Amino acid sequence: MRPGFRFVAAVIAGILAVTGAVVAAEVARFAGDALERPGIDAFYEQPADAATGDPGTIVKTDPLLGAPLAARAWRIMYRTTTAAGEPVVATGVLVVPLLPAPPEGRTVVSWGHPTTGAARDCAPSYAFDPFSLIEGLRALLDRGYAVVATDYVGMGTDGPDSYLVGITGGNAVLDAVRAARAVPEARASDRVILWGHSQGGQAVLFAAEQAPQYAPELQIQAVAAAAPAANLADLMSAHLDDISGVTIGSYAFTAFSETYPDAPLESILTPAALKTVPQMNELCLLSNIDELHAIGQPLVGDFTIADPTTAAPWSDLLAENSAGATAFDAPLFLAQGLKDELVVPKDTAAFAEHEAGLGIRVTYQEIPFATHGTVALLAIPGLMQWLDRHVP
Repeated sequence: MRPGFRFVAAVIAGILAVTGAVVAAEVARFAGDALERPGIDAFYEQPADAATGDPGTIVKTDPLLGAPLAARAWRIMYRTTTAAGEPVVATGVLVVPLLPAPPEGRTVVSWGHPTTGAARDCAPSYAFDPFSLIEGLRALLDRGYAVVATDYVGMGTDGPDSYLVGITGGNAVLDAVRAARAVPEARASDRVILWGHSQGGQAVLFAAEQAPQYAPELQIQAVAAAAPAANLADLMSAHLDDISGVTIGSYAFTAFSETYPDAPLESILTPAALKTVPQMNELCLLSNIDELHAIGQPLVGDFTIADPTTAAPWSDLLAENSAGATAFDAPLFLAQGLKDELVVPKDTAAFAEHEAGLGIRVTYQEIPFATHGTVALLAIPGLMQWLDRHVP
């Protein structure tokens, strides 16, 4: 064999060996996921005193057999608080690389996932693959970060509905970091990166705004959001008469009505919507989207009795749960897909300008071919370069 051919053959053999190792690792991971399914519901059952304790303290942990390659992981149940300051419980996952932690401990990335639904079994940590929605997980682990991903309040385990309730979501994101720090093996430090997509973008933005008062011991190093649900009035205005508005509204109006006593559902939803929304709220977005849209389609044009962006108290609640009320002392990365039909590009551009006007150091990246579903994944290369520049 000629030397050139031998070199090419060696390269191909190396690629096949690496590919085979990766495939074997993924097969082992999914096998671990399968072994964990029997009895998984027991983890999400809360002990009698589950909510008793300081925010961010651990209720229970469960080591995961199906951890990502070169990492270890746990399901976690931890304490947090609602917008009203009531103690509640949330669940999620924690992942750390197998490489030794630096002497000062690992920087923690707290991930806010996009909309998956509002029912308990829509929690990402409850899914067969509890890591599939953590955008950029591999790149984050390769940089030595610990990654914690909350389910938010009301999913996974018992708790009030909290969909797009900004303070509750932000608290869950911050308390997930505290919970990660309470797992000794994670070697998690007080340095924090907040990263979220869509609903999770709103949650991490609220977390950044609240951190100085709610979790002053945490050092927020950087904040990043892909197509965030930042301005809820703009989001609702863009979808008042389409299926996205019905779907988002079915989740959000229900959560708001449970959170705010002066906002009963009958003050905003039509009689037809009042009958249908409970059924929609039982369905998870990703696994039941066709059924969800089939149920919701007849409500398009017959969903609300008034415009929630102008009718009280709903307009005030949309404003109260929109990000951007206050500045935070950390650089902000915003990514927006120009093919996004849910979070309108001009709204994210306006939010970036608003945040810069508050004195926040904003990096705004538009991705021409990204949709709402793909923008977080396609933003990863730019986000990693940005983190490399901004996080020591």
